[in-house]
Order: sequence, then structure tokens, then C-alpha cells
Amino acid sequence: MSPATGDQSLPTAAYLAALAALDGAGPARLRAILAERSAHDAWFGVRSGAPWVTTALGSHDRAAQWCRAAVRIDPGELLATLRANRFGAVDQRSPGYPPPLRDDPDPPAVLFADGDLAAVGDRRVAVVGTRRCTRYGHDVAIELGESLAASGVTVVSGLALGIDAAAHVGALRAQGAPPVAVVAGGLDEPYPRRNAPLWREVAAAGVVLSEAPAGVRPQRWRFPSRNRIIAGLAEVVVVVESHERGGSLYTVSEAISRDRPVMAVPGPIRSAASTGTNALIADGGHVLSRIDDVFALLDLVGTVTVGSPHQRPIADAVDRRILDALGWQPTSIDEIVAHTRLPVDDVALRLHRLENDGVVALRGRWYEQCVVAPGHRAAQST
Repeated sequence: MSPATGDQSLPTAAYLAALAALDGAGPARLRAILAERSAHDAWFGVRSGAPWVTTALGSHDRAAQWCRAAVRIDPGELLATLRANRFGAVDQRSPGYPPPLRDDPDPPAVLFADGDLAAVGDRRVAVVGTRRCTRYGHDVAIELGESLAASGVTVVSGLALGIDAAAHVGALRAQGAPPVAVVAGGLDEPYPRRNAPLWREVAAAGVVLSEAPAGVRPQRWRFPSRNRIIAGLAEVVVVVESHERGGSLYTVSEAISRDRPVMAVPGPIRSAASTGTNALIADGGHVLSRIDDVFALLDLVGTVTVGSPHQRPIADAVDRRILDALGWQPTSIDEIVAHTRLPVDDVALRLHRLENDGVVALRGRWYEQCVVAPGHRAAQST
């Protein structure tokens, strides 16, 4: 970047972007220097090496490092990047700052927005889970996202692969309450790349939020930091699938620290993708077996329900035998044949038909049941 010009007439967003671009400018440090000063005054205090910066940061070395770095950062150039991408930037004093985060114990000092900040609605549910989800979890997340959004509830998630993406796919499909995503990197750096089209759809229909300025790739520490914002925005956190040490459990911890209810979707006891969620239930978490369970915690009367996948009517008795053998975890055709004792050709033919009907899905050599009614093709994995 070109050297800063010292122009003191730029909008607040320019100085917020400049402050966030400083190395090591995490939420605590930014809050410290913005606590009693405007973004404009904080920036020029940093750039001039004002003594109060050392006091606020509690480190002479850090203050000196920022002072040297600020000379190479041009707020006007950063503002041009924001405007070119139509990104917004707000701090806790800004009118557009999300209301649920104003009283958060660890609020973002600066938030960048791709989309409409007003998308953060009055009723909000976070739907999170593993990137390595099963088809069962993928379909449950889609139906939850769709049912919540159709009922006017904002779906909050992290735009990661797997459960997060599926929840947003469902929310977009409903064309109801706009979706809200919180990401770990700069808004001009969609991550993962596979989700770039979904990212753009969420931004167009709702808003994508980040603490990171444009041009910043996601760093490891930014993901737990992102998860606390998801928990802070949500009235209820729903975990659809999680491995024993899944990243979504960071969101759970942040939710519990904020006295937010946590719900978990039960899964097969032999499914690694449900180890974490089943453990949450065993530890006293709320069980989500249908969408009305969420509405009960929100004190809303549910008008859209998600039926239990086990209640889906299958008229053909042989198809029922195959689905019973398949259960709710990835299963090979050999295992199905062994359980049903049916001819392999007959099983293969029926599985192919059930796949066409959207009842089962094939991933590699593994079949999985889908949580959709027969005759409706399941959405493709995102």
C-alpha cells in the first residue's frame, strides 16, 4: 500500500479498516483503543505513537510496532476497496451494529459486512455442525434451515462445508427470513472456495459478517473467534452433527457461557459424525427431534414441522427391509445383502430406484438414507 496521506476527512469505515489491518489487531486490542475514542482519533493516535496507545494496549513494543506499520497503511486505499466491493464497516458506536452483539461479553470491536446488516432479525437460531457430515445430517440441516427461515427465524451459521452450508441452502430455499453468515477471513476471500457461489447468494439475500478486513486469509485463531460471534448472535444454538472433538463444540462452549440454550440432533450410536451431538444430549442438552422443539425454546408457535425420518411411509415391504438394513449410517451394498439375505441384483435394482426417488444417496460405495419424502429429489451436497 502507499503511505498514509494523513487525510483526516475520511469516513469512519476507512479508519476501522486501517485499524483492523494492523498485525495482531484482535478484538480485545481493538476494543481497548476504541473504548474511549472514535476510529479517527484511535487511528491517528496509533500512527503518531501517542502515549495513551501504550497504556491501552498494555505493551510498549506492540504500540511501537503498530506505529511503524501504520505509516505503510493508507486508510483511503482501504476505503476504496470497501466501496469497490460494496462492503460495510461498523463499530459498536455505529447505528448498523448488530443489536444482539452490543451487550455481548466479548463483542467484535469492528465488523465488516457483505450485504444488509438489517438482515440480523429479531429471532435467530444458529445451525452448526461438522464439515464431514453424513447425508442424514446434510438433509436434516437443509430442512431445519428451510423451516426456520420460512417461519421468519434468521438462520445463522459459518458458511463452512457440510452442516453450515446445508443450513444456509435450506434458508435460501425458503425465501423467508434472510440468512446471516459469520466467516473467519476477509470478505473478498471466500473460504472454502467451493462455497463461493453459496457465499454470494447469502450476501445477496442477507449478510456475511467478518472481523477480518479485506485481503486477510482465514487464520487458525480466527475460527474460534468467529464461533463466539455465531453464539452471540443466536438465541438458540442447534448442533446437527458433530464429531467428538468437532469445531462446532467451540460454538457450544461460547453459547453455554452466554446462557444460550443448546440443542442437538440425535444420531446413530455407531456414527462418528454423531458422537459429539449424542454426548451433548447425554450431558443434558436439549434434544431436537422436530422443528417444533426449537420453536418451543423460542416461545413461538410452530407452523412448519419436520417429520421424523423414521415415519416416512414406504409401501413396498422389500424396500422397507432394505431401508431397515441400511439404517442411518453409511452402508455398503454387501452389508445390506448380508442383513436382508436378498439377491444382490434385486438389492442393487431397488437401491437404484430409491436413489432416483431421493430416498437414499450414494457416496462412493456407501449408501445413506435421506430425510426427504419419496418422489422429491434430495438437494446435492454443497
